[in-house]
Amino acid sequence: MSRVTLTVNGETVTADVPPRMHLADFLREERLLTGTHLGCEHGVCGACTLLLDGAPARSCIAFTVACDGADVRTIEGLEDDPVVGRLRAAFTKAHALQCGYCTPGMLVTARDIVQRLPGADEARIRLELAGNLCRCTGYAGIVRAIRCVLSQGLPIAPDKPVPLPTLPSMADEGPSGQLPAAQPPDITQALRLAVPAASVWRALRDPYLVAECIPGARLTEAAGDRLRGEVRSSLGPIETLFRGEARVSFDDADRQAEIVGEGHDSRTGTRLSARAAVRLKELDVENTEAMVTIDYTLRGPLTQFARGAVVREFSTEIATSFVANLQARLSGGIVPAQRSVRVGTLMLRALWRRLRALLRLG
Repeated sequence: MSRVTLTVNGETVTADVPPRMHLADFLREERLLTGTHLGCEHGVCGACTLLLDGAPARSCIAFTVACDGADVRTIEGLEDDPVVGRLRAAFTKAHALQCGYCTPGMLVTARDIVQRLPGADEARIRLELAGNLCRCTGYAGIVRAIRCVLSQGLPIAPDKPVPLPTLPSMADEGPSGQLPAAQPPDITQALRLAVPAASVWRALRDPYLVAECIPGARLTEAAGDRLRGEVRSSLGPIETLFRGEARVSFDDADRQAEIVGEGHDSRTGTRLSARAAVRLKELDVENTEAMVTIDYTLRGPLTQFARGAVVREFSTEIATSFVANLQARLSGGIVPAQRSVRVGTLMLRALWRRLRALLRLG
């Protein structure tokens, strides 16, 4: 048993828990907070979504011991929350619930959308709802309810109720039957290479060399500005193989490059659309800075792994590996072959890096 102390809905709770007890089980069985629902228990459906240190999180895949010291707020703890109050009313008026099993997690995610994206349109709302699955409503009423609350603006004072505005019409809804999608914020990183800028630029113009340096990537065809290739990755038992096409463009004067492409993993039915841009800056004769910006949209079952913090850590590790491989290649070294991206290994490295940073700060 391990002793943990959490703040649950504003109350400090100390308990002895098994090391492998998930947070959802602890809340339901030990605290009797059964508003947190368990569905898939694999972090896919979103029914167990709650707030962990203020951010939506899957409680069915979070170990209680790993949450020691965290602030946890379940749907019960949001009873008097003004935003959730408005969302409950809007969900009722828009017929946004049927069986209601997904509703607690859906409300937590909807609250995050309203507070974090006050200007979100219908398309962005659907993207943000990617990790919360509903088998009953078809999402139309849920989207209308969120748009209804967004139209009121923030802040919302709990002691000054405002009548609900007219709900958006069904004619305003997007096409039905679309796969859920996730679109995290843009990722920007500054990478430094101990290689002259001219050499780095020549390397970036060679698509086969670039693909060789990206873990798990393989270029199968390059014809002009059109590329075709694949990226393999593994996360425990989940194996993916994204195959797709991309178009690349170069600006030699400013040493800028951009690649836009789409890929599809037939095993999971997940689709990926992405854009990556890189701009080189010569620091001195022997050193170069590469400013890389990436934005993407993920549609399908793997959207549950598209949370911002996870993606940032993962992308940092990918970028670090790419820079090390590219520098080794340009220095005459050998780039180790890697058949697939081992996501779990990269995330462990990222966690270890963060832990070391925290220890240095302490």
